[in-house]
Amino acid sequence: MNPVEAGADEVRNIFYRANFIRDLDIRLDKFAEGLCETSLVVQERLRQQHGFVHGGVIATLADHTAGGAARSVSGTKDVLTVEFKINYLRPASGDRLRCSATVLRAGKTAIVAEALVYANNAGEEVLVAKLTETLFVADDPKARAG
Repeated sequence: MNPVEAGADEVRNIFYRANFIRDLDIRLDKFAEGLCETSLVVQERLRQQHGFVHGGVIATLADHTAGGAARSVSGTKDVLTVEFKINYLRPASGDRLRCSATVLRAGKTAIVAEALVYANNAGEEVLVAKLTETLFVADDPKARAG
């Protein structure tokens, strides 16, 4: 198996082995080196009291998609989110979210990635959030738990 195929398997693993991501039904749509794209069909249970998609759902989608992009360039090592900043640009309404993440800088111990989240409302995609994230490159993520 070549490195790109092996990396694709690892990115799939972080999506489909993560219980919360499966529970939200976030789908991995596209993967390439330094890039990850996902989508989510909005269910009523994911909306907040005003009918918009809950900010926590948007943050989770962006964080995990940025993690997928980072994992695509980390070689054989896993990645863990150290911090992120998210800007909610407008309320997310509609029936579907799409997220596109790219790696901005890949170092040996840290990776910086960016994710853009779009809401599909009546066939029109609108940018609703932007996340910037730093991830730690870890040999053994479980050893980091304290």
